[in-house]
Amino acid sequence: MIKERSIKQNDATDALPNFRNIGITLRILLISNGMALLLALSQASGWADVPQRIMQIIMLLTPILLSTLLLLWAAQPWLDQLDYWRGVFAVTMTVAMLTLGIYYLGGELYHPFFGDNVHFDAARYVILSMMVSGILLMYFRLRTLALSHAVHDARLQMLRARIRPHFLFNTINAVLGIVRTQPRQAETALEDMADLFRMAMADARDLVPLHKEIQLSKQYVALEQMRMGERLQVDWQMQDLPEDALIPQLLLQPLLENAVYHGIEPLPQGGIIRVILRRSGDELQLKVENPCLPRGEGRHRGNKVALSNIRERLDLLFDVEARYLVETGRDFYRVEIALPYVTVRPKLKERSS
Repeated sequence: MIKERSIKQNDATDALPNFRNIGITLRILLISNGMALLLALSQASGWADVPQRIMQIIMLLTPILLSTLLLLWAAQPWLDQLDYWRGVFAVTMTVAMLTLGIYYLGGELYHPFFGDNVHFDAARYVILSMMVSGILLMYFRLRTLALSHAVHDARLQMLRARIRPHFLFNTINAVLGIVRTQPRQAETALEDMADLFRMAMADARDLVPLHKEIQLSKQYVALEQMRMGERLQVDWQMQDLPEDALIPQLLLQPLLENAVYHGIEPLPQGGIIRVILRRSGDELQLKVENPCLPRGEGRHRGNKVALSNIRERLDLLFDVEARYLVETGRDFYRVEIALPYVTVRPKLKERSS
């Protein structure tokens, strides 16, 4: 049975970066080489000396950097089980040991460049590598802190959306209208409302089974169809969806709510929302398209808080491995999202209090 899981069992700001993430790897390479350039500039005696200094530093930096990234990639499941500061210590010690080993194994390859005092040079470059490691870990922690407001805002924004009078009062009135004639349907509607409230109160960092997010979205659509009737239609197009796929919770439902509130509801004749879900290789693709009032005819633009929150959460969870695209036409609005195909993994150990 597929179970929900958290993308990080530790607090968002107290978790090591995911060294298997392409965006994390690219940032490490870019920042490390940028600091190498600064070191070369600080050591050079003139502009003509800069290229030689860069070459000398890169000769040592490249094998250390690549071997470290490879080892951390392999050790990621183990690192996920450590609390933050033990993880920092493990990463820093890994970098230090690799630097020491590569420097001594390089032998004469490095000595002509870095000096004859082998032990002093080894200690110097171990200290430098540990400093670079510390700077990188601090950068990723600050970046997570800067983006984590999306995680904390997600629950509040979704809760506000759920208790918006426009949605809540109309749904209750629709239930009251059928409670005597169709008691079973009224009971189902109340259960759907309870599920929506329950999801709104859950942790916005959780990954949930894709089929559960689809079910929740269909429950939301059913509630809206109680009051809008045939004006609201949803065309579900699902292709090759894996049973074990996990996605961030409340990813699809807010897109549908945006399509209903800003697209279908202002149209007197209503319309059809098209939802396309499919797997393509190692990623899941999601598209939501709805008709809307033509430009210049009182189209409700909204404050786009929910959509901005989705974009920030994708950035926080998946970095450059997720894509988010919005396309607006004269009489349509389309949101396309691509994110990594994530499956169930062993549950990580909770951070000790």
